[in-house]
Amino acid sequence: MTILVFTDLDGTLLDHETYSFAPALPAIRALKERGAIIVLASSKTAPEIADLHDALGLGDMPIIAENGAALMTRDQITTQSDAYRDLRHALDGLPGELRRCFTGFGDMDVAGVAASTGLPLAQAAKARARAFSEPGIWTGSEAQEEAFVSALSRSGISARRGGRYLTLSFGGTKAGQMQAVIDRYRPNLTIALGDAPNDREMIETADIGVVIHNTHGTGLPALAGEKDRTIRRTQAEGPAGWNEAILAILADYEKEEG
Repeated sequence: MTILVFTDLDGTLLDHETYSFAPALPAIRALKERGAIIVLASSKTAPEIADLHDALGLGDMPIIAENGAALMTRDQITTQSDAYRDLRHALDGLPGELRRCFTGFGDMDVAGVAASTGLPLAQAAKARARAFSEPGIWTGSEAQEEAFVSALSRSGISARRGGRYLTLSFGGTKAGQMQAVIDRYRPNLTIALGDAPNDREMIETADIGVVIHNTHGTGLPALAGEKDRTIRRTQAEGPAGWNEAILAILADYEKEEG
């Protein structure tokens, strides 16, 4: 039996404040014992994800980076791309009243990214090494945000809101990359876990989706799949909620199979 697990990182597998995954270790061990494939799917850069990928011992399992803008394996990681340069060019071409409302990682130095994210300087430098997308802080009104997103769409740029940031890219979503991985592995069971709006499609695509409790940002509204339990919500936040959900799903699945 092949189990594919797609997981968001910040606020999901990683604690929102400490970035620790320690409370999820029992569930991670249970998945590994069953030969499950764990796919890290995040708005983080591939160099950032690589550190966690190595710490979890995920080998050649796929990585979905920069909010779905890239799909790669550990040995394919790159920080070189024309996409980021083109994205920044389009961003800087916006009217000043809209441009001023968005502060992207490219507008900050490493210390600024560290202050915004809570990451150590070394990790913040990796977070700032964008290749495909630009996360940023939005300070304007909803009407201004709508105009901002509309203006960027004319350059082929889309915007997706995560737990902390509004992230810009030339396309590609976590759900789209997820489907490519599913097509490759043909699993018996797919599980997706996330805590923010940019995880919604991924959660709804899986056989079982999990909404991790989120008190730190924009959470997810009630989803249709919750009525038949194909989508579940956790009581605990972050990695504790992740652990709770995975162990319950595995127990339920083994009852059905047994």
